[in-house]
Amino acid sequence: MNTNNGEQQLKAAAQEGDIDLLYTVIQDDPTIFERIDLIPFVETPLHIAASMGHLQFATEIMMLKPSFALKLNQHGYSPIHLAMQNGQKSMVYRLLNINKELVKVQGRECLTPLHFASQIGEVELLADFLFACPESIEYLAVRCETALHIAVKNEQYEALQVLVGWLKTNIQRGAVELEKKILNQKDEAGNTILHISALRSEPQCTLDFNTSAMVRSRGVDRRNTNEGCE
Repeated sequence: MNTNNGEQQLKAAAQEGDIDLLYTVIQDDPTIFERIDLIPFVETPLHIAASMGHLQFATEIMMLKPSFALKLNQHGYSPIHLAMQNGQKSMVYRLLNINKELVKVQGRECLTPLHFASQIGEVELLADFLFACPESIEYLAVRCETALHIAVKNEQYEALQVLVGWLKTNIQRGAVELEKKILNQKDEAGNTILHISALRSEPQCTLDFNTSAMVRSRGVDRRNTNEGCE
């Protein structure tokens, strides 16, 4: 099979969710996945299927070539990022069920799926991401922002409550230290989430924290020293 023709057929298979055509392409060109995987930033068949919500096709690709789930396309997005951007919630859960580590994949501007869920206020996904991959709470975006920073800056207060609630109820070893670390984390401008809420005069956000026994008893630093990314 002509290489370009094979790639076009593979793209068509992904767009249609056609598993039979997928295997026709593989039979004619058994190394096609390997060539795609050699490209650092590329739109794989999994990116296309994830964007369009083709669950069975995406599952087949994940079985055949798991590494595609970790690859970023030319715009800096992984398949799970694209599924979220396109409102393909069932696809997000399918990918998550196959590989929970996808919650930690950092795409454009170092945003993980947890960050993106905070940004758009997807509270159900937030809770499920944290359950599946608790360590994802520690990942920082390119501006040294936690998922909590992103929730506050996008006025997603329900998402913020989910994140803070998870920190409060987390019973894993080191939970208290983790809570202090996350709540005291400064973005590149030197602001914690409390500083940002105060600067923006966000009463709802400030109330959430000021009425929390967690904040009073576990050492959240309200001082703004303007030293970023600590």
